[in-house]
Amino acid sequence: MRVYKRNTTYLAEPGAFFEGNVHIHGNFMVPTRTHFWGRLVVDGDLELGPQSSVEGDIVCKNAVIGRESTIKGPLRVDENATICDRAHIHSIEAGGDIIIRPGVTVGDVRSENSVLIYGKIHSGTLVGRNVKIIGD
Repeated sequence: MRVYKRNTTYLAEPGAFFEGNVHIHGNFMVPTRTHFWGRLVVDGDLELGPQSSVEGDIVCKNAVIGRESTIKGPLRVDENATICDRAHIHSIEAGGDIIIRPGVTVGDVRSENSVLIYGKIHSGTLVGRNVKIIGD
């Protein structure tokens, strides 16, 4: 599928699918219902659109994972990650803060800083300098 470049940001086509591994040398904005059938490596920030899926792992600098997205491999983030409502993720490892929204299903979560949980989630072990649950 096509990927468009605007300065240091790359944009995928809406509803695209990518076979194999993908490596983006910059920031990557992924629209709704985009699917990756391999590993996704982004040298910059990743914005994964709602209802998207990644069959492998993700490595990036910062990440925003859209609602109802699925990541079957680990999510490794150098800095901060925000996981939106009802996403399904194998596991998360971040060098900064992790924000997890309601309804998320995730395996183990590890952060060098804070893990902030808004509402109810399903998770494995939560490890961070500060783990805080906000709301019910």
